Amino acid sequence: MTSAGVAGGPDQPRATTAGNGQPYEAGCGGAHLVPAIPVDIARRLEAASLPAAQVVDLAGAALAEDLAGGIDVTTAATVPADELGRAELVARSAGVVAGLPVAELVFWLASRDHPAERRSRAADGDRVAAGQPVLTVTGPLAAILTAERTALNLLTHLSGVATLTRQWVDAVAGTKARIRDTRKTLPGLRAVEKYAVRCGGGMNHRMSLSDAALIKDNHVAAAGSLTAAFAAVRARAAALPLEVECDTLAQVREALAAGADLILLDNFPVADMAAAVALAGGRALLEASGGLTLDGARAVAETGVDYLAVGALTHSAPALDIGLDLVQAG
Repeated sequence: MTSAGVAGGPDQPRATTAGNGQPYEAGCGGAHLVPAIPVDIARRLEAASLPAAQVVDLAGAALAEDLAGGIDVTTAATVPADELGRAELVARSAGVVAGLPVAELVFWLASRDHPAERRSRAADGDRVAAGQPVLTVTGPLAAILTAERTALNLLTHLSGVATLTRQWVDAVAGTKARIRDTRKTLPGLRAVEKYAVRCGGGMNHRMSLSDAALIKDNHVAAAGSLTAAFAAVRARAAALPLEVECDTLAQVREALAAGADLILLDNFPVADMAAAVALAGGRALLEASGGLTLDGARAVAETGVDYLAVGALTHSAPALDIGLDLVQAG
């Protein structure tokens, strides 16, 4: 069982760690302050490479959006302020769960004066069955009900991303191909959505425009040629990973001649993907992208490409149905 406890108490030191390992402490000054969140949540966020400050901002903003500067009118009218209760978050459909520490953080933020106790019934990345509880929350009932929708919005979305990712991963199982995401993420949710992809067994592509280079058709047009664009990026950022998008086999040849070690095959027919694999002959890693479908994933993987880039993992994943059931009040 994990307990939120009281920030600053013997089991809850005020300083916690963010994803970069640096301490954050309420009231200590600095560019960015976060509450002294429960140490168990902080450690789980850090283990997931999720920056605590960013996740606190996300959860806090989502709660604030739901309250809109006011109160939860329905809960305030029907639930005594001092009433306690216990609720379970239950999967209504089978899938892969992701985002439990984020959901727990929402419940903790909503009940910080008298923190709710949390007990995880599953771990992120677990396959769960319909009817399976994934989290139990015990504490101030009003806070639990106020936080319900915000916690579920995040948990069901991230679990949906993980579930869809796992379907793609299963589809190419037994081949060397890996499933990768893209930058087609919802604004403000990139870190947690890409975490959910990892929970589903997928890989992350670049997190931002600054940590890797990807030469696309518009860059080629601006530079005058693929070769010129490649040389310009290498001269500006020699140490960064560099991927080149190719629309034709002729461009694949040009990219290989320029020295590319990672090539994106954009909207290639399956036969042309296989031809590109033969052309590369192991000199470059190849990534299939554009127009990919779950039904056709295995045929693409069997061409010998190294990656399948799937934007749908984050921009089109249906939410996994998870609900909150009140199991005890008073």
